[in-house]
Amino acid sequence: MAKQEFYIRNESDTEARGPFNTEQLSSLADTGQVTDDTLIYNEGSEDWVLIGTNLELKALLFPEKKKLKTRERAEESTMDRASTDSRPPITVDEMLAAAEGRTADTKDRLDPQIAMARAAAIGAWSCVIMLVISSAAEIAPSIDFVTKFKVGGLLEHPLVIFGALDLLLAVILGLGMLSAYPVIRFRAALGLGFLGFIFYTQGLSMPFLAVVAGSVGLYLCTITVSIPTVLISAFAGIAGMLGVAYHMILGGS
Repeated sequence: MAKQEFYIRNESDTEARGPFNTEQLSSLADTGQVTDDTLIYNEGSEDWVLIGTNLELKALLFPEKKKLKTRERAEESTMDRASTDSRPPITVDEMLAAAEGRTADTKDRLDPQIAMARAAAIGAWSCVIMLVISSAAEIAPSIDFVTKFKVGGLLEHPLVIFGALDLLLAVILGLGMLSAYPVIRFRAALGLGFLGFIFYTQGLSMPFLAVVAGSVGLYLCTITVSIPTVLISAFAGIAGMLGVAYHMILGGS
């Protein structure tokens, strides 16, 4: 087709122009003198046809124009999106709020490290509350002995020793000394063994269950870093300690 010669004319022309080869037609197409609507003489049919109907010749004459148009439209589309995006830039405070789950879009997606820290804090303060309640339950029945404190009488009031230990651990934990957790775990196991044995042998089922709940809750609050687990453990532990306190302070009166 490169050596083929063509005659062209417009619909309004009475005379044809040519002959032109494909390179010359391509130059005319670049200047806009030849379009899809230009007529070209077809020697096979001996008739004038539109260049747009000759797909092979059309591809030779207008390839780059099609690509440029497509590219321009893509660039225009990108610019339109950029111009319509009026959202303000994200600030550092907004990024931190999103990480902490304090925004509307991220309130259900709390950062794991932050969630673990919150769970640990809830567990620590729950332990403080449980130890204070336990201390009151253990010291209150022997309040007369405490007001007239005599070292030699401690063996007759072993629960006072437990109460003093619980109060000391509550103060230490309240000061943020989480290194006391191993001692608190030992205290939870010791309280379960000591008080649990006393209540069980006396057939006091409700106080026994309260001791179990309080001791297990105290123990779990020192090891869990899951917010749902620590909340359940704290609730069970505080309820159990309150149950023991009720029995020891008011149950015997």
